[in-house]
Amino acid sequence: MCRSKDGVASASVDVSKGREVLPTNVKPFHYHLTLEPNFEKFTYEGKVVIDLDVKDDTSSISLNSLEIDIHSTDISAGSKKMTSTPKIAYNEDAQVSTITFDETIPAGSKAQLTHTFTGQLNDKMAGFYRSSFKHNGQTKYLATTQMEPTDARRAFPCFDEPALKAEYTITLIADHHHTCLSNMDQVSETDVESKMTGSKKKAVTFRRTPLMSTYLLAFIVGELNHIETNDFRVPVRVFATPDKDIEHGRFSLELAARTLDFYEQTFDSRFPLPKMDMVAVPDFSAGAMENWGLVTYRVVDVLFDPKTSGASTKERIAEVVQHELAHQWFGNLVTMDFWEGLWLNEGFATWMSWYSCNKFYPEWKVWQGYVVDTLQGALSLDSLRSSHPIEVPVNRAEEINQIFDAISYSKGSCVLRMISKYLGEDIFMEGIRRYLKKHAYGNTKTEDLWAALSDASGKPVEKIMDVWTKNVGYPIITVNEDTTSNTIKLKQNRFLRTADVKPEEDRTLFPVFLGLRTKEGVSDDLTLSEREQEFNVPDKDFFKLNTDHSGIYRTLYSPTRLEKLGQAAKQGLLSVEDRAGMIADAGALASSGYGKTSGILSLVKSFNDEPEFVVWSEILSRIASIRSSWVFESELTRDALKSFQLSLVSSKAHSKGWTFAPDEDHIQAQFKALLFGSAGLAGDEQIIKAAQDMFSKFKAGDRSAIHPNLRASVYAIALRHGGTEEYDTLFNEYLTAGDADERNSALRSLGRVTSDELIKRTLSLPLSDDVKGQDVYLPLGGLRNEAKGIEALWAWMTSNWEAIEKKCPPGLTMLSGVVQLCTSGFTSEEQLKEVQKWFEGKKTKGFDRALEQSADSVRAKSQWLARDRGDVEGWLRKEGFLGKEGKQ
Repeated sequence: MCRSKDGVASASVDVSKGREVLPTNVKPFHYHLTLEPNFEKFTYEGKVVIDLDVKDDTSSISLNSLEIDIHSTDISAGSKKMTSTPKIAYNEDAQVSTITFDETIPAGSKAQLTHTFTGQLNDKMAGFYRSSFKHNGQTKYLATTQMEPTDARRAFPCFDEPALKAEYTITLIADHHHTCLSNMDQVSETDVESKMTGSKKKAVTFRRTPLMSTYLLAFIVGELNHIETNDFRVPVRVFATPDKDIEHGRFSLELAARTLDFYEQTFDSRFPLPKMDMVAVPDFSAGAMENWGLVTYRVVDVLFDPKTSGASTKERIAEVVQHELAHQWFGNLVTMDFWEGLWLNEGFATWMSWYSCNKFYPEWKVWQGYVVDTLQGALSLDSLRSSHPIEVPVNRAEEINQIFDAISYSKGSCVLRMISKYLGEDIFMEGIRRYLKKHAYGNTKTEDLWAALSDASGKPVEKIMDVWTKNVGYPIITVNEDTTSNTIKLKQNRFLRTADVKPEEDRTLFPVFLGLRTKEGVSDDLTLSEREQEFNVPDKDFFKLNTDHSGIYRTLYSPTRLEKLGQAAKQGLLSVEDRAGMIADAGALASSGYGKTSGILSLVKSFNDEPEFVVWSEILSRIASIRSSWVFESELTRDALKSFQLSLVSSKAHSKGWTFAPDEDHIQAQFKALLFGSAGLAGDEQIIKAAQDMFSKFKAGDRSAIHPNLRASVYAIALRHGGTEEYDTLFNEYLTAGDADERNSALRSLGRVTSDELIKRTLSLPLSDDVKGQDVYLPLGGLRNEAKGIEALWAWMTSNWEAIEKKCPPGLTMLSGVVQLCTSGFTSEEQLKEVQKWFEGKKTKGFDRALEQSADSVRAKSQWLARDRGDVEGWLRKEGFLGKEGKQ
């Protein structure tokens, strides 16, 4: 803390870490917060009484506030009122109010700070905000919260840092017909006279919370229906607005009860709150938020109608619900000390959601999907120079939102998966139990987790894992085979997608768990810890590194070895994860110049008999990556790549079919949907005709004509081969469908258009009143499939920048996403220079990291094209896709 000589403290810099933090002269231990929202003026009246421990002699108190109008301030110590007219200074940049007074409060005292204030019931989906829904033709409003990371200060004046835990007593004043919710259960309800309107209202007070961080506080006022189960030790409820069918919360409700019970047993720790509520919020910027005892969700991530939603939606909801419930222990009970430890929360919750999903639904085989989903997401972002370490220094509030990304979530969870494999899952979970028990209701740093795992395992976990969390990037492992012996020489270097690693960027030596698979089994005890090392292989006829791809690295084999591995795959020597991971590595290495793109094209062609969904998902992902990088190339080349895709998937799609039994296997349902969409969008005439027939029946009023698993593909095909009539049908579906998943599918599909007129219509939507702020991305994503759409996105963004900033404020996460959508589709240095020139002189605070990641992505594609443009054309010509009509 930095404090001036006169004892006045303000926002200070923690020199050791460069953070802007509040002074430590006082610490809150209890808040009594009373709020009354006004749905006509979109404001609320508030009073907060904060009980403080005085740590140092002090004549000032600094706390956070943002967009709050403070009316009165009182400070007392014991029974003595210090002043009724303190001086208040506000630092807008630091979002800190500093209250100064003449007398000094001595260290060791108890003090009390009272504010009355007015806040804005804003439409930014941050702090205490309003969310709208339509019911019986009327627009109605819900007052709800989103505090993470630093928006509790937007709801009420507070000490808004994760380590400043306190207890809370919440009172909400509302109309009698409104439901009031908070983290704890209700303990009283009394009639009061509204200070805002003079009418009779109810004051609902909730039980005092345990010690918790500000960002986990939540409160909701509005019209809500609910369902409840007593299948868990405490009540579990799902709430939704009256325009929704509350029974659609049944799947999440029952899953939550089972999951809470499973987590109590797994963690050997009782859920400490008296109830668990989950609420579907109509306007929500993220997917969900783990507020302790009151989890809030985007509607589509908690309500599930099996009649209108497919297998992938069900799996997504299960993953989100189990992710948020894992946070009730890991994040809520035990919380990171500051935001560079965000990965402790998000990485673990991500890993735990896959772990528990695998226990609940083993037939879904989620760890196979993990390799092509979570792992590849992490490796993709972390291959950019503009990536960041898992533990990334965070100094200011506006920097925090930018690290809610694939590094904190996906790479964080991959590191935990890697260490769980290294220690064994049972020992890993024992370490987690010790960690939770030791640090309950407290705050931790990464080293505290490593210490608990070391204690449980007897292994030097911190020494091994610090390298992975404190350094950016990951290695490529080059395999060189000694032809005269059974040894292989391995070398590690930093991997960058742009393939231009500088010496100073290649100094980190990662401890790499090799997971060597041979015909004799898997050797889990081999670790590459130096730049280069030699290892014995029992039989060089067959070996593969990174068994099941639980390690965070890419493996570069010789073309000969890669060909042998392709043969081994056909012989059943490789697991599903091995096959999918091998294709992912080969694709990533080709795109960055470690191999030729013709090599990955030949490799995926050789997998035409592959039977598994996850492997096909990765094959088609790699083809999509090539096609998106070649999107501005000649029409002949683009058509040839499309023909190649069609040749791979067409017969497979026809053999699988596109009808679904009532009890269709979960994975097969997704497999059929993947092949149907991929073949149809690549030009399969029979599938196009089938999609158009389904769409015609749907347009005529038969809502069962399109199976939920096929809906997105049918919409995309109908728009690709249709026009205004199809567009109007889907736009109307977006406006009128009763289910959020159905509406999202329709809105997302509107980006699949190709005509100038319809592209223009789609681009008019994100800033219109028809599209909620949470959904601005949805119509934009599909436009990135065509060069014309990518250029239109850029033109739209540059022409509407002020309106975009207003709808997606820079301090929140949405603007970063919009900027990336509108810039990362480009593929040339000339286009990149245009982007950089346009942003020159503009404030990029809040999305600068996203902009640089976009630039890195464009550079990588430009260099890929420069290297392999001719290589790809040569391969396509040799295989008969270029210069001919193509193969079927």
